[in-house]
Amino acid sequence: MATSEQLRIVIVGGVAGGASAATRARRVNANAKITLIERGPSVSFANCGLPYHVGGEIASRDSLIVATPKLFRERFGIDVQTGTEAIKINRDNKTVVVRRTDGSIESIPYDRLILSPGAEPFIPPFVDTSLRNVSTMWSLGDLDSVMKIVDSVTSPRCVVIGGGFVGLEVAEQLAHRGLECTLIQKAPQVLQTLDAEMAKPLVEALEQGGVNVKLNTSCQRITAEGDLARAIETDQGTIPADLIISAVGVRPRIKLAQEAGLAIGDRGGVKVDSFMRTSDSNIFAVGDCVEYQHRVLGRPALVPLAGPANRAGRIAGTMAAGGTCEPMRDVLGTSVIRIFNTTAASTGLTQAMCRRENLVHRAIYIQAAHHASYFPGAESLTLKLIYTPEGKILGGQCVGGDGVDKRIDVIATAISLGGTVHDLAGLDLAYAPPYGSAKDPVHMAAFVACNDLAGAPKIVAPDIDLSDFQVVDVRSPKELQALPLPGAIHLPVDSIIHDHSQLDPHRPTVTVCHSGKRGHVAASILQSLGFADVANLTGGMAVRSQCEVADKQAVS
Repeated sequence: MATSEQLRIVIVGGVAGGASAATRARRVNANAKITLIERGPSVSFANCGLPYHVGGEIASRDSLIVATPKLFRERFGIDVQTGTEAIKINRDNKTVVVRRTDGSIESIPYDRLILSPGAEPFIPPFVDTSLRNVSTMWSLGDLDSVMKIVDSVTSPRCVVIGGGFVGLEVAEQLAHRGLECTLIQKAPQVLQTLDAEMAKPLVEALEQGGVNVKLNTSCQRITAEGDLARAIETDQGTIPADLIISAVGVRPRIKLAQEAGLAIGDRGGVKVDSFMRTSDSNIFAVGDCVEYQHRVLGRPALVPLAGPANRAGRIAGTMAAGGTCEPMRDVLGTSVIRIFNTTAASTGLTQAMCRRENLVHRAIYIQAAHHASYFPGAESLTLKLIYTPEGKILGGQCVGGDGVDKRIDVIATAISLGGTVHDLAGLDLAYAPPYGSAKDPVHMAAFVACNDLAGAPKIVAPDIDLSDFQVVDVRSPKELQALPLPGAIHLPVDSIIHDHSQLDPHRPTVTVCHSGKRGHVAASILQSLGFADVANLTGGMAVRSQCEVADKQAVS
């Protein structure tokens, strides 16, 4: 190998992982020769920000350029070669074969190689991106194509295919711009990082913002005239379109690594160790092309998010440059999205994931204000906590307005440290009326989970079949009118301690209120009065109504 003064580091791919690796390598080793190869025209841009330029929230396209080749060269002494595609790795003689835009071929030698090719949009068979008004939303070129349509066509009818992060954000921004937009999702819900009942508020936010959302809808083909798409045919009818954006997901770019004989994991990404080394000790890989170890699942997983890519790039850059560092920590897939005035965030596992993995688990819901309810501007949020019967936290989800990201970050930190619901209940969190409550929503969720585990009282899921229970509805008459629960015994919470004699203490009993808080009070009172089997409906009617809607969508 070359001496440290001559160490040659070649990085394939920029954006999050590659750019982080390159600059970190330079900070670790001032003498290394660092070459960054990028097949596109921009070495470091904010692809997460692309939708927001469509809607005008990010006014200038230039704001999306994080760093230019000039900056890399002048500040860091890194040779950036844009318009250059890596087409082959020769591991025997340690060279990367590249093809430039003029068609010329060159071999670039390396001592250490870092792969950061990222992921690529999955293009369904019926999507023809050669049509001028059909695009993905993954690169600056995609952005330019979309902007050309929305800026030149009078009142374009827009169709977004896919209900993941990109699809939701693009649909929101098209509507924000005042354009007619339809979102098509094949599944019965949007955003699989949430459970169905927690995803429903995002659909409501989209619809209130003017987006026509079509769930359980399969696209069949695009009809075109010449080089322009005119409509999408679905199993629910034909939708006219002047602009079609495909956002149905991504898959890791592994061709280069695969053809070089590097190990590929069971999930379809490049296999790496905790220092981002591939099966070849001189080659590292980072970003959306690799499999990261998942903290809760205990096995590798694909997590195409910018946070892990940046952290992995820092580690790979350090190691490739001859430095030492802590290993890559396990990931959780922590994420957040804003759709108009509604924010949703998640970390760890959803209940749907737990069921697929056959993990025994419990789940509770709470509703609370994001800061002290008496302080002006308090916004409601719904928090879902998932945990094992022993109390270990498996995941969390939160939907609402302000403060959602704060709560999910706290839960993500607790999971990362192996925390339990009891640990969460004991956290010392900052409190002042403009920011939170003395009993933060995180605490409230943990308290409910602790009560559940202690049977004080136990909880039942919001989607449970209540036909075999004595159901005690403790809401006010006005609430019953707004959201009725047929077959329940109406006994307001303030009357429980005095009027419980009308109830059968020997029947399995479930208490119900709007959010679960008054139901907990009622269930605790009945339990202390000697009721043999009493539980509270977690999340109350607010969450149950969302579950019922989700169930209807799933079978329609």
